[in-house]
Amino acid sequence: MLRFLAIIRKELLLLKRDWVGLLVLFVMPAVLVVVITLVQDNAMKVMGRNATEILFVNNDREQIGTRIETALKAVEGIKLITTFHGQAADRAAVMKAVARGDFQVGLIIPKQMTAAVRMAARRSALKALSMEEQASPVGQPTVELELNFDPTVLGAFRSAVKSQLQVLVLRIEVEEKMAALTQLLPIKIRANLEKALIPMGIDLPFDAIARVDLNWDRHPLLKIHEDKTRHQEGISIPDAVQQNVPAWSLFGIFFIVLPMAGSFIKERLCGVQYRMLSMPVSYLTIAAGKLCTYMLVCLVQFGLILCIGRWLLPVLGTSQFQIGAAPMATAIVVLSAILAATGYGILLGTAVNSYEQASMFGPISVVIAAAIGGIMVPVYAMPPLMQKLSLVSPLGWAQNAFLDLLVRGAGIDTIKGDIFGLLGFALACIGIAFFLFIRKHQQGRI
Repeated sequence: MLRFLAIIRKELLLLKRDWVGLLVLFVMPAVLVVVITLVQDNAMKVMGRNATEILFVNNDREQIGTRIETALKAVEGIKLITTFHGQAADRAAVMKAVARGDFQVGLIIPKQMTAAVRMAARRSALKALSMEEQASPVGQPTVELELNFDPTVLGAFRSAVKSQLQVLVLRIEVEEKMAALTQLLPIKIRANLEKALIPMGIDLPFDAIARVDLNWDRHPLLKIHEDKTRHQEGISIPDAVQQNVPAWSLFGIFFIVLPMAGSFIKERLCGVQYRMLSMPVSYLTIAAGKLCTYMLVCLVQFGLILCIGRWLLPVLGTSQFQIGAAPMATAIVVLSAILAATGYGILLGTAVNSYEQASMFGPISVVIAAAIGGIMVPVYAMPPLMQKLSLVSPLGWAQNAFLDLLVRGAGIDTIKGDIFGLLGFALACIGIAFFLFIRKHQQGRI
């Protein structure tokens, strides 16, 4: 035990002298989590995660224009802005503001839209009932709402906004046509019955026909029921903070492989490892001392990122990072990920022969594992081949476990496969490292 503690003390003293290396370990993931979270949070606002601001001008001021305005205000994710620089917005202000990028969307309701739409609906109903002779012979142009987008807005966002407006416009169109039919259909029925039955001397209660009710939207045939499984109480909706805080914490944790490998290589090159092995100290004791030391560093590193997510990011305008309903399971995932990272560091430090090799292979392998594991881009957004490759990334296992706990509200039973994978990876790395050490020792290279 004293030998083990002595190795830990030695490693801590070496780390204390390497302030630059420690700053890289702590500052790099901290900067990454702040910058990338702020960028993604803003991107989610633009893509509709937060309310989309629409600069809105209602020149109609009658029933249909008011209905459109009221309906848009009731839509979750849309915020209507009717004033600009303290004044009521007009068409010219909308065009300039959207062109400058002050707003991503501008919507202008034309003048006298209500009268034009109702006239067009009446003409459509007259035509459907073969009553064209009562319609005006002059054709009515289609009423158009003027929708303006910032030129830099991407196609997906344009399509989402246009689809929302198209559904609203279609609903109003159907309602107006039904209102026209409600008014004209009894007249058409009565006229036909009078034409057919009065010459026969049959007198019917035509007043009953006037009570035809075509207001069918009060009893819809189809409804949409939103699945509540991911919105239960206590389960948070995924956002940039919940994605990036654990993701870039894992990225920083796995970068511990570089100083760990460097520690092995320096001791081997300067002869410290030879002197230690000449004493009654085994390779496993040396590896265990280094593992515990760097696990402590990783825990401090994770704590720093956690504090940033809990207190700094909300100050910068994002949501607050939430630990979730299973903090003990979260702690197990953190420890498992740290064991996997430090185990990989032991393997790298034993396998490579120079610091140059470690500095090349270590960071590149971590970046590749992070890329395919969903750290930089969520796995569901990757092509099918990359999604399959993500199954072999230990960073992907840890990130999936975090998402299950923090976003999906899962428990320890759900993530035990990921935990066993991380622990198995750590044991495999240490076992291979021990095999390589024995082989090199037998060949006289250690």
